[in-house]
Amino acid sequence: MNLNVLHIPYGSPMIDLCRALRLKGINATSCHFYNNRYNFKPDICLNMNNVSSNLREKKLKEYLNEAIKKYDIFHFHFGETFLPDKSDLEILKRAGKKIVVHHHGSEVRLLSVAKSRNPFVRVKPEWTEERIHKNLSLLSSYIDHAFVQDFELEGYIRDYYKEIHVVPHAIDLNDFQPNYPEAKSSPLVVHAPTLRDLKGTEFILDAVTQLKKSGIPFDFQLIEGVSHQETKHLLSRADIVIDQLRIGAYGYISTEAMAFGKPVICYIRKDLVDKYPKGFPIVNGNPDSITPVLKRLISQPNRWKELGIRGRSYVEQYHSIHRVAEHYIEIYKKL
Repeated sequence: MNLNVLHIPYGSPMIDLCRALRLKGINATSCHFYNNRYNFKPDICLNMNNVSSNLREKKLKEYLNEAIKKYDIFHFHFGETFLPDKSDLEILKRAGKKIVVHHHGSEVRLLSVAKSRNPFVRVKPEWTEERIHKNLSLLSSYIDHAFVQDFELEGYIRDYYKEIHVVPHAIDLNDFQPNYPEAKSSPLVVHAPTLRDLKGTEFILDAVTQLKKSGIPFDFQLIEGVSHQETKHLLSRADIVIDQLRIGAYGYISTEAMAFGKPVICYIRKDLVDKYPKGFPIVNGNPDSITPVLKRLISQPNRWKELGIRGRSYVEQYHSIHRVAEHYIEIYKKL
């Protein structure tokens, strides 16, 4: 079955996913509309940054018309489509195209729902409940199948789509050489937030200050404003990685850190802990507990490598691009 699939309009997840799908014989293309500061490398970039704003819609319509001739399945990410008003959904539907949507976080995280299960949660202020509801209602009136990477996100969209597929995000393990931490007197702890408020960075900085004051020996590095390549390089040098303390589920940084064989601290919501496979290797820490949790892990150097090995094995089992791609192909064939 020869399938041609287009993934738009931005993000590193879809670049890895398209690479994985191609390895399995699916003709998948990742297309970014704009170039970005992280220096991600999609298959196509329309470089809309260089097009004057009054001509952007015209250029996107031209690309849509071109894409309709070439692709069978349109896989939209982050709740966005070709056009700001999403009128392209009607055009694609009429052209008999298959459409799926892939939600990644802030565009579905309803504060009222999140707050009922998570006292620490923060959302992006621009994604108001009204905007999220309007966007999900419009998308789900044309699209039956939605993808999310975990059960935290599934909870926000289950009332909208007919079919929700929880599929872990894919990473190419060939890009991650394990570098397991050895016991040492002063470990390197790193934290790489995309948005400080959403990730609970202030609590991590407070914990670092407190522990350093109390004489605990360790180095700390905040990774911000660098390319994805540089972030990976710094993660591979770390001994302990702290991901987010507010959202309640783990994301890309945790997965990449585990792929490098690092112990990871991240907040997993209490009601979601059992949804993860047995032997889940992440050390649970939230804004209230991060100081004692970090202190304990720093003082247990014999655990670092053991957690790192478990983390690497977990990623191989659940996030390898080959395994994840098979899930998608199975669903694409049923559309």
